[in-house]
Amino acid sequence: MNTIDLTPLYRNSIGFDRLASLLDSALSSNTVSSGYPPYNIEALDENRYVISLAVAGFEKSDIDITVDRDLLIIKGSKPEDENRKYLYQGIAHRTFERKFDLAEHIEVSGAEMENGLLKISLVKEIPEAMKPKEIPISDTSDAPPQSLNHQPETIDQAH
Repeated sequence: MNTIDLTPLYRNSIGFDRLASLLDSALSSNTVSSGYPPYNIEALDENRYVISLAVAGFEKSDIDITVDRDLLIIKGSKPEDENRKYLYQGIAHRTFERKFDLAEHIEVSGAEMENGLLKISLVKEIPEAMKPKEIPISDTSDAPPQSLNHQPETIDQAH
């Protein structure tokens, strides 16, 4: 198996450990996704997204949605109905698990099911401390010059 050394890319970067681990896991991943259930990822605007999964035949109670750190996990399992005798079963009701890596500051804001589609709403919420802020530049030309070692002069009045 070939490995790629990404060290030169991170020499001038600070705080990109998550990116490094994502690249490492993507390059070393031997897992094959089944492609079930099919899904779409839609950008509604700059800060809002929707993941839609085609889950026809599943009820809300058959699906679990969890967020573990920066990983969205959607699991579905349908209990088998032993009273049914299928001659042909083309509608998949098999157990599934879909995982989505969430970028920093992406939060799951809700989920709904409609017409066989599970829609998961995501929003990007950047904390105030992380937003860019403008730093004013003060004008020191109007202020009297100050020295770091300035000591007040004493006047000798005993003259």
